[in-house]
Amino acid sequence: MTTEHIVDGDERADLLDALAAHRGFLCQTVEGLTDEQARRRTTVSELCLGGLIKHVARAEGRWADFIVRGPQAIGPFTEAGLQAHAESFRMLEGETLSELLDRYDQVARHTNELVTSLPSLDLSHPLPEAPWYEPGRRWSARRAVLHIIGETAQHAGHADIIREALDGAKTMG
Repeated sequence: MTTEHIVDGDERADLLDALAAHRGFLCQTVEGLTDEQARRRTTVSELCLGGLIKHVARAEGRWADFIVRGPQAIGPFTEAGLQAHAESFRMLEGETLSELLDRYDQVARHTNELVTSLPSLDLSHPLPEAPWYEPGRRWSARRAVLHIIGETAQHAGHADIIREALDGAKTMG
């Protein structure tokens, strides 16, 4: 996973370093797995390791796009959008772990470049209309990056549990 940064010793570097650490934890959970293992559900949850990689890449890409384009990057709250969100957690037949990791690396590189090149982390956009967002609320680029970090950390924890249930491996402790 990409961890090189242009900026050193400032807020942007701190944000990217935190994000890189959580990306690293997440990617560590799938090291040495076959596609079949990455696709396997090991708990009563619908989650699988490959699906988590796929979902986090999708979520990071969308929030990075939000920083640039605003709410249209996330799209409106629709049934089709909810279905696409649910699908993002599944590693489908024909998808490979290698391809999912490559995609995640591409998204990570783009996000890193975006964060280092923004004129200001204070740039903000209104959130899309959805039941879980307060109407009229805005998020700055900084807040969107913090959301990406939180999303990645949360799913790295999920992945650690799934991996431990799969073969006993522990990635975070």
